[in-house]
Amino acid sequence: MAKRRLIRYAVVGLGHIAQAAVLPAFRHARRNSQLTALVTSDRVKARQLGARYGVEGAYGYDDFEACLSTVDAVYITLPNSMHAEFAIRAARAGVHVLCEKPMAVTVDECRKMIGACRASRVKLMVAYRLHFDQATLEVVDLVRKGRIGEPKFFNSSFAMTVRPGNIRTKPEMGGGTLYDIGVYCINAARAIFGNEPKDVMAISVNSGASRTKRIDESTGALLRFNGERVAAFVTSFDASDIGSYTVVGTKGSIHVEPAYEYAEGLAYTVTIGDKTKRVRRPKSDQFAPELLYFSDCILRNREPEPSGIEGLQDVQIVEALYRSAESGKAVRIPPRRMDKKPTKKQIIRRPAIKKPKHVNAQSATAD
Repeated sequence: MAKRRLIRYAVVGLGHIAQAAVLPAFRHARRNSQLTALVTSDRVKARQLGARYGVEGAYGYDDFEACLSTVDAVYITLPNSMHAEFAIRAARAGVHVLCEKPMAVTVDECRKMIGACRASRVKLMVAYRLHFDQATLEVVDLVRKGRIGEPKFFNSSFAMTVRPGNIRTKPEMGGGTLYDIGVYCINAARAIFGNEPKDVMAISVNSGASRTKRIDESTGALLRFNGERVAAFVTSFDASDIGSYTVVGTKGSIHVEPAYEYAEGLAYTVTIGDKTKRVRRPKSDQFAPELLYFSDCILRNREPEPSGIEGLQDVQIVEALYRSAESGKAVRIPPRRMDKKPTKKQIIRRPAIKKPKHVNAQSATAD
């Protein structure tokens, strides 16, 4: 039997998420994925991380095209403002694109990414790791099967105290709470309801804290879905850590906490009448499943879920929420054909990874 081909990847950008999760995930994805190249402007990162993971191909951003001639796919972990440029450059070279969320900063950038990938006939996937997570997909499945009756509303809180000077605080790099953590709440609500919002409203506030003075410190959002269902959430970069959501139906509710983490196992509580059941899934590698799935899509010529359309829709909602916060008025979301949503068939479990030592990189919050 012929040996199955490995998809060769370049990881583009070696910041915290790349070092904490993406690079070590290749160990659990070696069935069909191979880490072949690193792209960074930091020579120390290139040398030390290359030695750690046995990668000889190290490139700077200026010689990105030279890197592209050696790989089949890229995993882009750059600041949000750089996603579109590097995705389009990769696509034009005939290289498949796996891009961290948010897909880009504007809808126009998202459309250009989708267009470039379609023109070159390469795959494009947005790295929504929770689309492959067991606990997340179990909750979505319970709601879809009517376990809590008809879902009526969704409510979420997602906050952290961000480091001063972190890229998330810089608007020119695509910073802001909605781009970084709000997309999780938006994407979760869309998956839970299996539908798209019709209009949205938001209020952004800023207390004057130095770390968040150039962006929205906190934003409260409302999304109205078909069937008169409502999603509400609050995001903040100047509050105690929390990441949870609750979906309430006509027969019961499901509370998910932690809901969005990759550094610990996720858990949910189902309440129907006076009966409550708590389910906790152990910590797992949430990034290797993305690699395994995307590589299979390439090898089998299948369109991935989540697609570029999924990423575009979230960015469209983020842009609309910021316009609403500025104008004080509701913003209509143009009707869009609903893209494929994740199902339990996409659950891929791999064991948790040990926290690696970082090279010239810090987490978004104080460790």
